[in-house]
Amino acid sequence: MPSTEPRGPKQIYKALIWSLKGLRASWTFEASFRLEVYLSIVLFPLGLWFGRGAVEKAMLTGCLVLVLAAEILNSAIEAVVDKTTPEFHELAGRAKDMGSAAVFLLMLNVALCWGLILWQHATT
Repeated sequence: MPSTEPRGPKQIYKALIWSLKGLRASWTFEASFRLEVYLSIVLFPLGLWFGRGAVEKAMLTGCLVLVLAAEILNSAIEAVVDKTTPEFHELAGRAKDMGSAAVFLLMLNVALCWGLILWQHATT
């Protein structure tokens, strides 16, 4: 349902609070998210250090943020599916598998970005 409230500082603040609640829930209930945060804490500064120029730094660090965002979306899909139907259903399983596949593809993207950039540095 579309919002009829005018947008302003109060609504922006509410959106910030809801986003922080989502991050807290992800941290509290999702072990995969915590692991990916730990990896990002290590890799993010390395990406800033290894990157030569703004584009490389953005590629090395930005791909990490995409994994975290996809993990949150995957967890949201899983929560909704589990709430909707506690017993196994083929479509429910497919939705959960597709969410997991999205996270996997973004992890491959991290490996590709890091591999190509670091390989280029090693050969120059």
